Amino acid sequence: MATKPPTGDPVQDSPQVTPPKQAAAGLPAIGHTLRIAHQQMGMARTARTLLKVNQKDGFDCPGCAWPEGDKRHTAEFCENGAKAVAEEATLRRVTPAFFAAHPLADLATRSGYWLGQQGRITEPMLLERGATPGDEDRYVPVSWEKAFEVIAEELTALDSPDEALFYTSGRTSNEAAFLFQLFAREFGTNNLPDCSNMCHESSGSALTETIGIGKGSVSLEDLHRADLIIVAGQNPGTNHPRMLSALEKAKTAGARIISVNPLPEAGTERFKNPQTPIGMFRGTALTDLFLQIRIGGDQALFRLLNKLVIETGGATDEAFIREHTHGYEDLAAAAKDADWDETLTATGLTRPEIEQALAMILASERTIVCWAMGLTQHKHSVATIREVVNLLLLRGNIGRPGAGVCPVRGHSNVQGDRTMGIFERPAPAFLDALDREFGITSPRGHGFDVVRSIQALRDGRAKVLFAMGGNFVGATPDTEVTEAAIRRAALTVHVSTKLNRSHAVTGRRALILPTLGRTDKDVQQSGKQFVTVEDSMGMVHASRGNLAPASPHLLSEPAIVARMARAVLGPASATPWEEFERDYASIRERISRVVPGFEDFNAKVARPGGFQLPHAPRDERRFPTKTGKANFTAAPVEYPRVPAGRLLLQTLRSHDQYNTTIYGLDDRYRGITGGRRVVMVNPADAAELGLADGSYTDLVSEWKDGVERRAPGFRVVHYPTARGCAAAYYPETNVLVPLDSTADVSNTPASKSVVVRFEPA
Repeated sequence: MATKPPTGDPVQDSPQVTPPKQAAAGLPAIGHTLRIAHQQMGMARTARTLLKVNQKDGFDCPGCAWPEGDKRHTAEFCENGAKAVAEEATLRRVTPAFFAAHPLADLATRSGYWLGQQGRITEPMLLERGATPGDEDRYVPVSWEKAFEVIAEELTALDSPDEALFYTSGRTSNEAAFLFQLFAREFGTNNLPDCSNMCHESSGSALTETIGIGKGSVSLEDLHRADLIIVAGQNPGTNHPRMLSALEKAKTAGARIISVNPLPEAGTERFKNPQTPIGMFRGTALTDLFLQIRIGGDQALFRLLNKLVIETGGATDEAFIREHTHGYEDLAAAAKDADWDETLTATGLTRPEIEQALAMILASERTIVCWAMGLTQHKHSVATIREVVNLLLLRGNIGRPGAGVCPVRGHSNVQGDRTMGIFERPAPAFLDALDREFGITSPRGHGFDVVRSIQALRDGRAKVLFAMGGNFVGATPDTEVTEAAIRRAALTVHVSTKLNRSHAVTGRRALILPTLGRTDKDVQQSGKQFVTVEDSMGMVHASRGNLAPASPHLLSEPAIVARMARAVLGPASATPWEEFERDYASIRERISRVVPGFEDFNAKVARPGGFQLPHAPRDERRFPTKTGKANFTAAPVEYPRVPAGRLLLQTLRSHDQYNTTIYGLDDRYRGITGGRRVVMVNPADAAELGLADGSYTDLVSEWKDGVERRAPGFRVVHYPTARGCAAAYYPETNVLVPLDSTADVSNTPASKSVVVRFEPA
């Protein structure tokens, strides 16, 4: 039997810190992972569940979107994936009695860790603020019929459909996402913000402009065949641990690896693969060259590298450039202005380090660049990623086996949700196909992304927020502004498996709708169902849960959308919502007629391992851009300038964390245990600022609006970050990120470049 959830909220402001060390990633995770799994699920359930993770006849891990190869290990999961499964398959339960004992005011004081540890939510719950004068606001159980009645009442009372926001988390299945966007558009709005807006929107914006499709161009096999892999602004050991196995395989085959990051990370230093005997004991040193770049200096680095490639005789792929690209002359002219001194200032690197990186690039015929939030969450992120594409185009490394772009997505189906139409700025061709299939007229005006949704709530232009999964309040920037905006809403709805901060920050009315998880069996009128997901490399495959649902009162996400749609749209809607709930194959049949690449969907996904979506740049060297070719770009080089006495802060995850879900209070690879309110500062910077190791400080962010944003009570940790830079965990530091501080073009919050000063706590 699993242990009971914690009854009190643990103190999180007194972390213990050991001297920072770069321990090998991999092997130490086994005992830690199994201990957490046993605590949540018990022994027998742990074995029965973990052996089905990422198997062809099992369920897709609810964690990251890293792909699986055709040949699967018996234990095809990583440490954080096992933690995600354990928390979903937990035996702990959040019942109506829990909500009776914990009014809203109490929930609002609890940490995200404590809320998540309480277990699975078992029944639909409704909260109406101020419903009983003089009494504390509490969630109370309601029937599903009443829940949909409340949603219909609030949505139909709106002055315009655009006063409703329909948010999607990255773990939503293809089938649920397709229905969700269909309902929103039949209702009359393109307000479909999603978690991509906060992470890889910059990648999609840059790639759509340069190569014509906003997805990565490589497969898992390409990584194994590469000569050179550049990992920039990403920490695979914590955020995508199964990627380490792919890097190890590439390394064994002769690939070299450059890591570009402000912090040294255990995973890319040495990986002890628990799947192999040699890996368990000896491990593999992955990184050949570590470029400890200053935060936000990546565009300057890649621009100088591009200049040097152009100036090196015979280094560019002239035939590829001539036949398949546009704009080379503009890039070449801009690259001439790249200056060594300015680049060294922007990056904090040395000339020999950059020259060594150049030599490795020139020696490689097949190069892949991987990146994550370290590149995407800056004001100049889109321009930075365009510069990465420039480097690959110069060498002909798009559409070549073993080469290409590899934005490493976070949540398990975040890419699939976008493919299914979860986007506030949909392509006209997609809407045309949707309208033809369902006989509706979709709105053509652009909707709100996440940042604009918060602004709309703040300004009274949006009144209903419906969140399909996720932790909207915990994931978004400018916490105080966001929470005040949410509280102005007439209704907030969260489709959830477990509690999080978003359930404690509500509109005037609030609903929690408990849903099935990836691990749960899904049985509808036509029989047992499965759903599908798309991984980070465009593979689509089935996911089948194997556990009895946590409660008989749960509905699947497709069922929730279908019943809500009928309650809101009424009998006038000709869409067969009831059929979609009965049999998910009918949803996939409609997807096959709307979304390119999904033709004959049901037959394709029946194949073990699924199928790969077409990708024109990768498959044909065909680039569906406005010019019909891959586009070089030449944006001015930008990098953050930081005033004296300040540092540039990046928000990041601890090792015991996935997105906003906190599994524990340790960050083992960084030597931090028992707490999360820490700020990592280079010892030399700390000495200049008078920040003693172990002292406590308030972090105060500075931005052009002059508003003071404060995160109090952080313990200073002397850590080998890049000079001038600091790092601290989110969501605790989201309060420091201004809502209006976003990336150009993509509007992604600039969470990786926050100017902060330090004041005594």
